[in-house]
Amino acid sequence: MTSRLEATAAPAAAAQLTLRRLILYVLLFALVVIAAIGLSGLLERLFNTEAVLASADVAGLSRSLAFTLIGGPLAALLWWFVWKRLDDGAERASAAWGVYLTAIYALSLIVSTTSLLGLAANFIGRPDPQWHHLLSNGLVWAAIWIWHRWMWRHPAKHPLNLDDVPAVIGWVFGLLMGAAAAITALGGLLDLAIRGFNSLTPAAVSWWEPLLRALVWAVGGATVWWWHWFRGGGRKLQTTLVDVALVGAGIFAAGITALVGAGVAVFVLLRMAFDRSEPMNQLLAPLGPAIAALAIGALVWRYHRVTGTARSVATRRAGLLVTSGIALAAAASGVGVVINAALAMAVSPLAGGGTRTLLLGGISSLVVGGPVWWRAWKPARQPRTAGAIPPGRRVYLIVFFGISAVVALIALLVIGYRLFEFLLGDVSQGSLLDRVRAPLGLLVAAGFVAAYHFALWRRERVLLASALPKARTIGHLTLVTSSDPAPLAKAITDATGAKVTVWKRADTGPGLPPAAGGNPAGDPELVREVVSALAGVTASSVLLVTGQGSRFEVIPLDTGTKR
Repeated sequence: MTSRLEATAAPAAAAQLTLRRLILYVLLFALVVIAAIGLSGLLERLFNTEAVLASADVAGLSRSLAFTLIGGPLAALLWWFVWKRLDDGAERASAAWGVYLTAIYALSLIVSTTSLLGLAANFIGRPDPQWHHLLSNGLVWAAIWIWHRWMWRHPAKHPLNLDDVPAVIGWVFGLLMGAAAAITALGGLLDLAIRGFNSLTPAAVSWWEPLLRALVWAVGGATVWWWHWFRGGGRKLQTTLVDVALVGAGIFAAGITALVGAGVAVFVLLRMAFDRSEPMNQLLAPLGPAIAALAIGALVWRYHRVTGTARSVATRRAGLLVTSGIALAAAASGVGVVINAALAMAVSPLAGGGTRTLLLGGISSLVVGGPVWWRAWKPARQPRTAGAIPPGRRVYLIVFFGISAVVALIALLVIGYRLFEFLLGDVSQGSLLDRVRAPLGLLVAAGFVAAYHFALWRRERVLLASALPKARTIGHLTLVTSSDPAPLAKAITDATGAKVTVWKRADTGPGLPPAAGGNPAGDPELVREVVSALAGVTASSVLLVTGQGSRFEVIPLDTGTKR
């Protein structure tokens, strides 16, 4: 009875401990945020010297005072209680401690960084910048970030679980913010060079002001990324989370950015050559940002691609598969758009510039995505043996087959809907081909992708199945023959897994001279027939007797033992 009570009490105590930690850290998170909001509001009023501390906004001042004077001491008291308990290794190993530090670290980093960078950018070209709120927010949340970074890096009380998450969040946030701002700054500069000074900003705004603001954000993002990637040791962490973040942000997001930029740039160039239906200044508008996206995206992709080569083999393979996937999506989209435009031209041979623009958009997507996919996927150098199939490749094939099959199914449903709409509705609203050309192009592209990946999956399944060890259906086989038994014995072992014992016949069969009959056991036809006959036999011992010509007999034996 006592042991049963102990067995019941142990899980209950563990659940209560987990619940206590969860409530404790949720309360601490809420109190820290409340105190930060209150203190930020008070500092904003202090910095705004033009306003009276207790102005007409009594509710705002009351809220700030309550949040600061009540939430602040409670947060400090609860933090001291938690900090003392972290001397216990079980507390440091709890997931709740790691989740709390990660959440408050990420929040304070994002709020303080955006506030301080917004403060710096707000002073550029603004005669009356609104800096009070940004400065107070930035100072308070920067202090919280420094405080929690100190706890995260504490030599004795740092979290034992999720200890790599703050570094990953920091460098991913800095990378994305810095890259986006760098694209904005470089795109604006290239737009100035391509279209001139009057195209970027209104006349009342200097051309350099938006560029300098974007540059401030780019430098700030790059600093956050550098701090967490190099100074914080993010690049040295050999964890799955770091690998996933590297592939997701450094290769996937950067690859999409570069491909979109390249596609838009090629599209603009094609329109300049074949479709000048708009003014040149308007036609060139996307070119500068597109080139900037291509340059920054390719730079980020290349850096993380090279960095991934120093990590695990799985990370390098995942980077290649991700690159292949986004390039294939771009190429398949281009195929669908080209089919759509071709059908539009077939419906109306005198179609205007809209159809030509659509066709050029599909061609640009296909021209950009196709070569990148060919380079990353290498369709002419597919695995020919089971050992050459890398891990994760079959998952990639299944994912792409599934996604493309779903897209094809949706396109087929849309085609069916358009068909019945045409048959049951007013036919004066357009031809059937004009109604179904967009989903038909999507169906063809998605169907081709699905069929290609399904064929590869089936081919590799056969290769993997052939490499699996054969099931042992026969334990021991005794081969009685009068000729060379080696070819037949090897074929039997390969087909059944049986151990083969050879007995030489003393005679040569009825009426057969010793030298006549040749080498029946090595006859390929005999080997195939024997293997086919043994395919349906399951026994611990089997006797196989070969006779004159291609005659043989298979005799399962009951030895009295169980396999």
